[in-house]
Amino acid sequence: MGRVTERRRVLRIRDGAVSARPDTLVAEEPLEIRLNGKPLAITMRTPGDDFALAAGFLVSEGVLATEADLQNIVYCAGATGEGGANTYNVVDVRTAPGVTLPDFALERNVYTSSSCGLCGKASLDAVRTTTRWPIADTPPLRVTPELLADLPDRLRAAQRVFDRTGGLHAAALFDEDGELLDTREDVGRHNAVDKLVGRALQHGGLPLSRTILMVSGRASFELAQKAVMAGIPVLAAVSAPSSLAVDLAAETGLTLIGFLRGSSMNVYAGEDRVVLRESRERESRERESRETEAATQG
Repeated sequence: MGRVTERRRVLRIRDGAVSARPDTLVAEEPLEIRLNGKPLAITMRTPGDDFALAAGFLVSEGVLATEADLQNIVYCAGATGEGGANTYNVVDVRTAPGVTLPDFALERNVYTSSSCGLCGKASLDAVRTTTRWPIADTPPLRVTPELLADLPDRLRAAQRVFDRTGGLHAAALFDEDGELLDTREDVGRHNAVDKLVGRALQHGGLPLSRTILMVSGRASFELAQKAVMAGIPVLAAVSAPSSLAVDLAAETGLTLIGFLRGSSMNVYAGEDRVVLRESRERESRERESRETEAATQG
């Protein structure tokens, strides 16, 4: 199987001093995803967690929603390199009997890069897939600015391959108390999220309705869509969201937070889930009032 990192010789120049040295680079290889034996998509990714990546991709596309929808995932033996060695760059996802495939899955065959998981989509309507886990239907999850402020450092501390290469995106799932549940790295930010969602599906963890998704880069439409499709109610990013990501968040009830750096952040949609100090103090006063009234009546 392809390695996560590779070594390359570089010419290093520092303050006029020149030296040759090996450098560690993140690996990038194509992965072809087949659905029930038919080619569906090709994405550029960092090798590793390929089955989770394929499963997560199909969750975001509306093909899979639960572990029961998935029969199995295998590497295709016919994907061979020099000397007949398997390149491990083609996976075939088999859906369980009775799973109805969306129309696009019968026709689509696209190429996606490591920076764009939606290349080849015919129109904006095609990516507004209806989720089977509507966020608005789930019990409310509340977060504080203080909890959110800790997430970027916790994500950064979990980026083991980034420490060696400086060239990977990362995505992490946290619970409502801010505890790290899982983290994945990939050369493509959308792949990192797919790996998280795919692992959750494989372990029967969907919907992820009590979690927070934290990403190391910007919050694009595709990442917002992936969060919505997995039932994730809160998406936070260290950089800016796109206008379409904000529109989708507002339409679906997703809480979207950008420029999360230290104690500073922008809440672009779903602000009702963010409990501010004034709100906490008001809730505390109301609770105390109810308790006093109940004691008086008793």
